[in-house]
Amino acid sequence: MTDSIRLFMTDVRAELKKVSFPTRPETIGSTTVVIVFCVLMSLYLSAVDSILSWLVGKLI
Repeated sequence: MTDSIRLFMTDVRAELKKVSFPTRPETIGSTTVVIVFCVLMSLYLSAVDSILSWLVGKLI
């Protein structure tokens, strides 16, 4: 049991050495893209909601 845990931890360390973490500028750039996308989508969905509400109001 102890040997399997030790082997697992060794494998975890080996895999962590292969991971490439993003740099600070890459993280900031990706975060900016996500925030801009979210804002644009919220504006688009708000416009669609307003138009559909207006149409339903005209029909009723």
